[in-house]
Amino acid sequence: MTEDFLQYLWKHKKFDITRLKTTRQEDLKLQDVGIHNTDNPGPDFFNALLIIHGQKWAGNVEIHNKSSDWYAHNHENDSAYDNVILHVVWEDNMDIFRKDNSVIPTLQLKDYIAQDLLIRYEKMFQENTQKWIKCEKQLPEISSFILLNWQERLYLERLEQKSIFILKLLKDSANDWEATLFKLLSKNFGLKVNGDAFFSLANSINFSIIRKCSNNQVELEALLFGQAGFLENDIETLYSSELKKEYHFLKNKFQLYNDGVLPFHFFRLRPSNFPTIRLSQFAMLYFKTPQLFDEVIKTKDINRFYKLFGVHTSSFWENHYTFEKESKTRKKRITKGFVDLLLINTIIPLKFMYTRSLGKDPEEEMLELISQLSYEKNGIIDNFKKLKVPVENAMHSQALIQLKNKYCDKKACLKCAIGNKLLSGD
Repeated sequence: MTEDFLQYLWKHKKFDITRLKTTRQEDLKLQDVGIHNTDNPGPDFFNALLIIHGQKWAGNVEIHNKSSDWYAHNHENDSAYDNVILHVVWEDNMDIFRKDNSVIPTLQLKDYIAQDLLIRYEKMFQENTQKWIKCEKQLPEISSFILLNWQERLYLERLEQKSIFILKLLKDSANDWEATLFKLLSKNFGLKVNGDAFFSLANSINFSIIRKCSNNQVELEALLFGQAGFLENDIETLYSSELKKEYHFLKNKFQLYNDGVLPFHFFRLRPSNFPTIRLSQFAMLYFKTPQLFDEVIKTKDINRFYKLFGVHTSSFWENHYTFEKESKTRKKRITKGFVDLLLINTIIPLKFMYTRSLGKDPEEEMLELISQLSYEKNGIIDNFKKLKVPVENAMHSQALIQLKNKYCDKKACLKCAIGNKLLSGD
């Protein structure tokens, strides 16, 4: 038996509350289980309301597997536990005393739990067979209604977690939303392999410089390629010579340094994802739409986003992937799939936070946007599809990634709507 399960039982009143008695046979009536303390030290539930032997009590509840765990955890020496009015345990193996030597009332929970609930719990948590997720055999029992509602909550939870990073960036950028967008986009243009390098590049340039250079495509490319270190090679073309000349001027004018910019990688990347190609596209994006933040915030139509971000490289990169070697000529435009990634990882989270900063509720608009995007394809999504979980759009896939990483992998089934439903047996 785990304390997590006991907390679940108490929080959701998964026991017979009509005939409760303390271990000293005092009548116990439960009016309010209290507020679950999940983040801070101290008792497990705050501000519970109980009637014990006709006396009304307001205070805290502590939950343990055995009564003796009170002393094993040194609660007798912690003033945070002075206001505990009930000790809820699975097994009562000794009396627990307050500092004034009065006995803390104890509820032995195992006397009030239905046997079928224990069987479901043991089936889910105590089977030794290796599974990808604990509930994979029972998952088909869950209705589509419960799944959809849980997926929406999971996706919004994922947005909340992404917001932490955005808020930090906003603070580091002196509350400049445009600069925050620039850094976020830069990181996502680099994808997993070069994300950190792109992010370090964005941090090496004050966004005010980007604003000043955004009306000149050559200046923007010179600025980005120069700060990235790509103009330090000896290969000379008309294009690279022009960029070097321009960057030398910009570097002196704005006192630029790139010592903190991380190296960029080409190994095992598709040529279309080479950092040179992505940098040129990134420069073109800000050249075409210098007021990008305003456009992002006011745009609600998904097709408008595809048009906004569907930029191509400058002409040199139409027949190059690197400065050194010429290749077959082709227009290298940002694909719809790449725009989807930008929307999922940057645009929607940023819109979510900005809308909230205005005192508005962003949830409905963000759910509508994400639901119009194609779902991601990865191992997590493949496995959920094998378990017959419907995956139709990016809201579903983002929610399932959140579910696997934050619930299934951490065995937090008692905090999961699916786990709760399976345990309830309804």
